[in-house]
Amino acid sequence: MPQLILEPWFSIFLISWLVFLTIIPSKIIKHYFNNEPKAASTQKQETEAWSWLWH
Repeated sequence: MPQLILEPWFSIFLISWLVFLTIIPSKIIKHYFNNEPKAASTQKQETEAWSWLWH
């Protein structure tokens, strides 16, 4: 049974987890922090009333 031989499978397992833990989170964080919402302004905008002419 080749599954019981640890030499190739364990190294593949370690390398794949190193990729998952180093490369992929950094790519996710770059996209996550670029899309933060901007703060709304605290000044209140003046609104004008509409003048509808219903004849």
